[in-house]
Amino acid sequence: MANILIVDDEDLIRRLLKQILETKGYACTLAANAAEARETLGKNEFELILCDINMPGESGLDLIRSELKRYPGTAVIMVTAVDDPVVAEAALEMGVYDYITKPIERNEVLISSANALRRRELEITNQAYRTQLENTVADRTRSLQESMVRLKEALQGIVQVIAMTVESRDPYTAGHQRRVAQLACAIARKLDYSEKQIEGLRMAGIIHDLGKISIPAEILAKPSRLSVNEYNLMKEHPEVGYNILKNIQFSWPVAQIVYQHHERINGSGYPRGLRGEDMLPEARIMGVADVFEAMASHRPYRPALGVDAALEEISRNRNVLYDPEAADACVALFK
Repeated sequence: MANILIVDDEDLIRRLLKQILETKGYACTLAANAAEARETLGKNEFELILCDINMPGESGLDLIRSELKRYPGTAVIMVTAVDDPVVAEAALEMGVYDYITKPIERNEVLISSANALRRRELEITNQAYRTQLENTVADRTRSLQESMVRLKEALQGIVQVIAMTVESRDPYTAGHQRRVAQLACAIARKLDYSEKQIEGLRMAGIIHDLGKISIPAEILAKPSRLSVNEYNLMKEHPEVGYNILKNIQFSWPVAQIVYQHHERINGSGYPRGLRGEDMLPEARIMGVADVFEAMASHRPYRPALGVDAALEEISRNRNVLYDPEAADACVALFK
């Protein structure tokens, strides 16, 4: 049965409460004041405390207020000769289960004590269930996060393989996709894009020329200018890349960025002739990074034009071909 601590400055009340409760098999310990009760609580565990309110020295309310913080799993019933609704409300607000007024009635004490102990057991059971549920959720969340990390690593590995496949067919642009991804991320970071957007840009940048796998190798490596037909075939690579990627469930609009990286804000780009706000912000950044890197690097049909020429192109056509914010951020990175 439950251990009960009875705290009351009146010896007669203490012994009466003890006598009533022991008839139901409860084990009762008595304390005449707050100090004695505090000492007893430090040595024993109690499921229930019956405590008088008005006692010499420290009041029962002050005692219970402090002890409930130390022993939150203990049920409390206040016992008082003063039937004061304000005091009763204050007691209940601090976590007391019930409020008994004197003179003591046997049935009221037994019913109130039984209800308090039953409520305490329910609260302990519910708390244990909540703790178990929280632990289960935490474990599953941790497992899900670990799975997400593994999936992300696998996705990154697949993207790297795709990039290497493209570059193996076009050795003159080996490293181009990686450098475009790095520059696009730097521009986005300078423009205060979120880390999620920057990660999406990096993924799209690494494979933005994926569609070139459909272009014959002799066209990719041709050491002279492309013919009209060859150039038209080359212009299909953003759409080819989009069609390959569109059904992959990335966390970012990778397929659309790849699709739009050759569009220009005045509508002169390809493959759809999109304008300004019709383009994704990430695609507008990718377009600037792609042009800059292509001009600054060697191509089969010409030597590298250099950083200065690339910066001049970006500056001259800001707000014409290229998004002005992305263009300015690119120039600022090198200046």
